[in-house]
Order: sequence, then C-alpha cells, then structure tokens
Amino acid sequence: MTGKEPMSHLRKLVCAALAGGMLAGLAPSPAPASHGQAVFFEAPAQLLSPVTRPRTIDTLRKLGVTALRVELYWHSVAPAANSSRRPAFDATNPTGYNWGQFDPLIEEAHGLGWKILLTVTSPVPRWATANPRAGSLVNRPSSRQFEEFMTAVGRHYGSEVALFALWNEPNHHEFLQPQFNANGTPASPRIYRSLFQAGYAGLRAAGIAQPAVLLGETAPEGEAYARPPIRSSSGNVGPLLFLREALCLRSDYRRFGACGEIRAAGYATHPYPNAAGPLYVPRNRETITISVLSRLSQALDLAARVHAVPAQMPIYVTEFGIMSKPNRYQGVPAAQQAEYDAISERIAYQNPRVASFAQYLLKDDPISGRAGSGKVGFQTGLQYFNGAPKPLFASFPVPLTVTRRGGGFSLWGFVRPAGGATTVTVEVEPAGSSRFRKLAQVPTDALGYWTLTSFTPGTHWRVRWTSPTGTLYAGPSTRAY
Repeated sequence: MTGKEPMSHLRKLVCAALAGGMLAGLAPSPAPASHGQAVFFEAPAQLLSPVTRPRTIDTLRKLGVTALRVELYWHSVAPAANSSRRPAFDATNPTGYNWGQFDPLIEEAHGLGWKILLTVTSPVPRWATANPRAGSLVNRPSSRQFEEFMTAVGRHYGSEVALFALWNEPNHHEFLQPQFNANGTPASPRIYRSLFQAGYAGLRAAGIAQPAVLLGETAPEGEAYARPPIRSSSGNVGPLLFLREALCLRSDYRRFGACGEIRAAGYATHPYPNAAGPLYVPRNRETITISVLSRLSQALDLAARVHAVPAQMPIYVTEFGIMSKPNRYQGVPAAQQAEYDAISERIAYQNPRVASFAQYLLKDDPISGRAGSGKVGFQTGLQYFNGAPKPLFASFPVPLTVTRRGGGFSLWGFVRPAGGATTVTVEVEPAGSSRFRKLAQVPTDALGYWTLTSFTPGTHWRVRWTSPTGTLYAGPSTRAY
C-alpha cells in the first residue's frame, strides 16, 4: 500500500472540499487511474468435481468472478503415470492423454467468456523424472519430455486459454526437487529455466506463434542465501535468489554464463503475507509479500537492463489469500481476514506494474494436523470447511478499505459484480454511535472502482450495492487502518 499522502496534497483536498460546500464532510475523489487488473479465482476441489461444479460456477458468477486459475497436473493426465517405463505413444498428440476433469471446467469457463490462466505443473509421470525407479514425482523432470507434453497441451487448449504459466512454486520443495545442490548452491532455478524454455518451445511447436506465458509463479519465502551443506529436501530457495539464478544473474544483477533473454508475458508471484498482515514489511530482503511487490518490480527492471527479460515486465499475482482461524498457527480472526484481503487487493491495484490479483480457495481446507505436517492446509477461503460463509464471502464482491489520512479518511472500493460503471452506497458508524448512517452515494469508474475522501469521524464503515436484477450486496463493517 502506498504511504501517507504529502501534507500539501491533503491541504488541497481539504480546501477543495470547503470551497465546494461539502456539508456532509466528504468529497468524491477523482476516479483512480484504473489499469483493469484481472482477478483469478481458484477453487480446485469444487470446480473439478462434476458434482459440485454447477453450484460453484453459479456462486462465482454471483460473486463477480470472470477469471479462473486452473492447475493442470502432468501426472494426472499422462498415460501410465506411475510406471517407471514410459509407454509407447506420441507424447505431442493430445489423444494420448486423459484430460478427464479438466476439459469440462475449461470448456464451461471458456463458454462463459472467463479468462483462463492454465498453470501446467507437477507432480509429473514417474517415467519423466530423473530417477524413475526411486525418488519423488518432482525430482528433476525431463525438459525434453516436458516440451513434448506442452506441445500436446497447446494443441488441446491453445484456443481456450488466455495465459499459460509453467510450474507452480518452482522454488518450493513440494513442487520441484532438488532445491539445492549438495554444496549448498541453488539447483531448482536452473532446472526451472530448462523446463520453462522447453515448455515455451512446446507451445510454439503446437502452432502458437507468440505464446503468452508467465515466468515464475514463485512462493513468497525461502532461504535468503545458500548455506552449505543442505541436508534436507525441505529447503526452499528465496524468490529473488531464485529469479536471479534462473536468469543467470549475480547478486548485483550482472550476467554470468551465456544465458539469453527469456521471453515471457509477465512474472507471476504468490505474495502471501504472514499473520502480521499485508502492511507488514518482512526483514528478509529475499522475501516477496504483498507489501513489498516493489522489490520484485525493481529486480525485474535490473534484469531488463542486462536484457535477461523484456523491459517493463508486468507482475501477475496468480495465487493469494489471507489465512483465517481456525488455523491457529497463521490464522487471523475472520473479520480481519476480510479487511486484510481488501487491503491486499488495493495494494495490487495501486501498483501500475501489477496486471492481476487472485483469490485462492472458495472453501477452506480441513485441518487435521500440526504445523509442518502438511495436513493443516489453507484456510484462505470465503467459506469455512463446512460451507458456512465468512465475512470475506460478503466482502469479496464489494471490497472496501479505509485508510487514515491526516484528519480524514481515504476510502477505496470495487463493485466486482457490476462489470461497469455504477453507484455504491457508503455508510459510516459515527464515533460514539452504535448505528450506521448513510455517508455518500459514490459513482464508480468504468470498471467498477471508486474512491472517496471523508472528514466524518467514524469507527466502522460498510458498503451497499443493489444489482440491476435486484440482488443486494452488503459488505461487512470495516475498520480504518
């Protein structure tokens, strides 16, 4: 989120409000400089099941969703995926695969006109790993065989997918191994570079002349430095270290080796914050959370100077969420989850380099283990595991943030289901009162975003919007930050 506005700017706003006779103590702010960021929603458990898909699609439509992220697991569609011996088949031909549960979802989303981001990722067929007879299904996947697979993917889904991404969180040990070499130097970045180039070549071989492919999809945290010896497979490479190594750059962003420029449509990141919230700035300079997206844009600019990536590469937030209770390790109260999520979306929106935001999960994962057990899952959903709605369910279609600005408040919001210009009702709970009253009717811009500057003292705010069909969207109360 941007810092406090300069006092001279605040004085101008106050003077403008007084000169305009704003008796209610508020002023509609100029429409924000909108760049129209997509918001990718991901709900794999419900969307990939033919039983729950229809109801889930209907729910997402009411929430204003128009874009999906779908993770396509190579192992899930490949023939004889658990065999150590590759079967005899044309790996570039889509008919050699069982696209199963992915086809109905992608076809329906495409038919609705929704933008689809397809992330092709691990686990991989056992016969495509470095050691098919032993080891994990993420161990040094064959780039040659991945290129053939991506040719089949491109031929099968090329006309239905707006964006491709190659690998989910390649800097995380659960998705790509090894992360480090035996001497402690990073291993996963070079493995990933080979996979990315192979996947890109496969899409071109499928007949897509200029594939729109995202680089990265990196997890937010990892080791800041390679500290030998790495004795465990659970270590992760820090996202900025990973970026530099994948692009063949030293710590000062100067080239080493003979690597060429990587052509990508953007860099994807998963900038999850910790329980301290989206405004917390992590001390580890290699970490990329939502509050420090500028670290990533600066790194990409430095990489572009030496022609490692194209200039002004956009940033895509492709997986994101705020963990809530009942996760007792990282979760925040459910009401605060809604506030933090809206603040995060505003941060992304206000950064001109960010081309997308994301919401990971409609319904929480179940909790069945301790931290680090791999069974706690994600409690980032709009609903609890039992389907009961959280405050985020009401907030997601009409997110609202309130920021203290000197003697007033700066409000920002979005009417997601509107799909265009509309008017939203803003209400305030004045200091010393227990009831909300109407603060303003605020027009949005052409995409549904709006801002407001208010000098009315308040403790909580909320928004109301009625769709053209008569559906009332009532956001939860929100505090000022």
